[in-house]
Parts: sequence; structure tokens; C-alpha cells
Amino acid sequence: MPDTLIRAGAGLAAQLILELLPEPVILVRGGEGEAPEITYGNQAAREVFRIELEGAPLGAALRRPEVLEAIEEALEASTNAEVTFETIGVQPRFWRAFARTLEVEAGGDRLLVVVLRDETDARRTERMRADFLANASHELRTPLASLAGFVETLRTHAKEDPEAREKFLGIMAQQTTRMARLVDDLLSLSRIELNEHIAPSGRVDLSGAVQDVIDATRPLTAERGVIIAINVEGVARPVIGDRDQLVQVIQNLVDNAVRYTPRGGAVRVTLETAATLEAARGSSRTGAGLSLLSPDVNEGQSYVVLRVSDDGPGIPRQVLPRLSERFYRVEGQRSGGTGLGLAIAKHVINRHRGGLTVESAEGEGSTFSVYLPVAAQ
Repeated sequence: MPDTLIRAGAGLAAQLILELLPEPVILVRGGEGEAPEITYGNQAAREVFRIELEGAPLGAALRRPEVLEAIEEALEASTNAEVTFETIGVQPRFWRAFARTLEVEAGGDRLLVVVLRDETDARRTERMRADFLANASHELRTPLASLAGFVETLRTHAKEDPEAREKFLGIMAQQTTRMARLVDDLLSLSRIELNEHIAPSGRVDLSGAVQDVIDATRPLTAERGVIIAINVEGVARPVIGDRDQLVQVIQNLVDNAVRYTPRGGAVRVTLETAATLEAARGSSRTGAGLSLLSPDVNEGQSYVVLRVSDDGPGIPRQVLPRLSERFYRVEGQRSGGTGLGLAIAKHVINRHRGGLTVESAEGEGSTFSVYLPVAAQ
């Protein structure tokens, strides 16, 4: 009797330890000619797979063929296995699965423990470095060549020409400022991509964030002779988010709208609530519309929708899908930006499990809409 109690206590302690582990752990049983099934999954596994694990077929949780094949071979041969895979979704994640055999039960069934290690951060860091080097070297090559040419000119032909010297120094200052903005934006984009798979948990008052951005944009609007009309009244519910990142999204959208709006025009910034995902995606104006980012469907989730509209030249329908690409600029339209503003906004919104749409008609301006999940009461 004491031995039985000791074994029971040891089993309970082991299960409690497994429940506390941060990495997903599942126990798989497989018999001769039978499909493997899950007999246990710890708390971390239940959060990842979001299904009832006990008694579920292995394929219901791990849908990747290479993973299922490796685990089935390990069960049949009573050997260990290791395999890497990627889960596809709005926020893809990279995993390494370790399968280790435990024992053969009396009925001939084999037991296997599978531990999943999330390697998303490591993969994203590696990709971030590669992308940063590739993008920086490509985008900085032209302004650096330009600066080198101006320096050579100042040392030779324009050495004794004060007027030319002043002109070239002004252009060099502009190029230097642009390169500094480009590096800042690339670093910002890299940091956001690194943590994109980790949803924020804070609560943000979007109306206050919008007002802060409008206040910060006043020098630019005064310089360009553009009016900003805001309507954020009546939206008191906070959204789930990181305030600094959401301010950056609002700033990028408002800056773009102001830069593309002609002198004497207006930029309109509004907030509204939407009870469903379909309502949040709804059209707000005439013209072509396109979803640049759409979140996973979450039944019962309501949203706050931010819309930024301008009186600019509008965007041709055929280029709408490319707007959130890095460094993409609409041909014939130059705002003086780095071409990374919308790419940054898209990745921030993706981290927030929100959506991004654009509606535009040539000659009639554009509207960019961001919708974000409302925080639980």
C-alpha cells in the first residue's frame, strides 16, 4: 500500500511539473496498425493547439506531414526523433519537435513524449539581420554615391564657387537626413518583426493616441497648408495594444496623408466601433478597396476602427496590393519618405491581431483603415 501511494504521489508530482513547463509537451500512444493518439497535453500545449488534446488523433494537433511521419516512425521503431517545422497563419511560428520513447505497454502500445521548442525568435533574429543588411546596402548605395560625388565636386570644380558650394552642401544635408531616417525606419521594422508573433497585452485609449499624433503633426500641417479634421468622440473603449507602436502607426498614416494632400486640402481622422469583423472591414467611401492585412476570425470580438482619409491624387487600382511592400512608392508620386511607413504599420497591426484596408480612386484621395480588437471589460 505505501508503494502504491508513493507511485501515485510521484505521478501526480510529475504531472504538476509538466503543467508548469513553458514548452508544450504531449504524450502520444501508438499501437500496431493504429493511428497515434494524444493521451495528455500540458497547459502550454493546450494554449498552442486550442483543442481538447486527451484522446485526440495526433494529426488534429500536428498537421504537418513531416512531423507526423517522424513521430510515427519513432513509435514503430521505438527510436528517438527530431524534426523542425513551421505553423502557417497570420503569425507564422517556427518549431523544433523532440520525440523520445518511454515504454511499451502491456497491450503492445508504445508511448512517446513529444516536446516542442519555439524557435521563432531565433529564426526572426537571423532573418532580421539578413534583411537589414540586404535592405540597408541596397537603399544606402544611391545616396552614398551621390554624397561621394558632391564631396569630389566640392574639392575640385566648386572649390572656389561659394554659390555652388552652398547648393551642394544643402543637397548633401538632405541626403544625410534621408539616410538617417532610412536607418531608423529599418531598425524599427526589424525590432517589430522580431516580436511580431507575441501579441501585446496592454490597454490603449486610441482617441488619446490620435490627439497626441495630431498635436505633434501641427508643424508639418502648418508648413504644407493642410487642415486636419478629427472625430474621435464616443469611442471610449480601449483596444489591446502597445501604445508606442500604435502611435507610430497613426503617425505614419497621418504623415502620409498630409504629405500627399495639396495645399488647402484636408485630412480626416475618425474613430468608430464595429461589432463584428465584417463590419470593421466595411467600405467607407466609393472607389477601389483592398484588404492589405486581415486577422484570424474570432467569434464575438468587436473592434475599434481608425480611418485616415486625404484629398491627395489617389492611388491606381493596379498598385493597391503593393502598397505595404518595403520601399514601394507609387510611380509619379513622391512624398519624401523612406517607403517603409506602411510596411511598419502592417507589421505592427499584425502583431496586434488587427487588420488594414485601403480604399482609393484616382483624383479623389485615399482612405486607410486600421481595425483593432477591443480589450475585454
